[in-house]
Amino acid sequence: MVNKINQDKIFIVRHSEFSIFDFMKLFLDNDHFIDTNSPLDLSIVLSDDIRNPRAWYVEPPRFEPVRTECYIGSVKEGGDVNFRDIYFNPHGHGTHTECLGHITEEIHSVNETMHNYFYRAKLVSILPKRIERENGDIDFVITPEQISALDISDSEALIIRTMPNDATKTSRNYSSSNPPYLDAACAGIVIENGIEHLLIDLPSVDRESDGGVLAFHHAFWQVPHSPNYKRTITELIYADNSIKDGAYILSFHIAPFNNDAAPSRPVLYDIKMR
Repeated sequence: MVNKINQDKIFIVRHSEFSIFDFMKLFLDNDHFIDTNSPLDLSIVLSDDIRNPRAWYVEPPRFEPVRTECYIGSVKEGGDVNFRDIYFNPHGHGTHTECLGHITEEIHSVNETMHNYFYRAKLVSILPKRIERENGDIDFVITPEQISALDISDSEALIIRTMPNDATKTSRNYSSSNPPYLDAACAGIVIENGIEHLLIDLPSVDRESDGGVLAFHHAFWQVPHSPNYKRTITELIYADNSIKDGAYILSFHIAPFNNDAAPSRPVLYDIKMR
């Protein structure tokens, strides 16, 4: 039995072992929908290449064939299959999502933090402000005034694309580069607007060298006074310039690691009108 739904070439073959979809619409209400065949991927690929992004002084990731007395995990070297160990750090080697376990004595797992995987999201582009510190250092900071100016009260996730923006963000070594960061006071504004998930294209929401204070992390997760176990921070995303600022549906794909952070693949879907 074959049904045609909404005259949009969505065919469901029932009483069979397969289904055929030209594309699928998921309706948010009577008038708005997302097209599941038009994903906008914000993640950075993890590879064993010197061009893989790095932060926090880690070496590039390593992909190495398993070698035992019984077999070698490389077809090129005569093995039956490719079977490789992968050495990487979630925080330092690419797109990752973290929970408050990143800064608590007990390592809470991000795998136990998220129970929903679709959120209303807002993508915004911000040019961090140049600020001279008392010691003469120059920082580039996202300020409370910039966050306050955003219309994000109807969103559950906030995605920040820092400007200028280009594809070198997918291959930079951020170590000792003092990347831009968020003023800790931004956390309160984000929380007041109901944001549960913050995503950014930087290696950290905090200053690279801050003496271990991690002021924004602590403020956003309200550690230690009133720890929030539901909020997440996703760092080292990349939002191509072809993706316009605005409202989206965010789909979160997070590797099920029992760790404070895990590799993730945040995907946006444009909200369309019927």
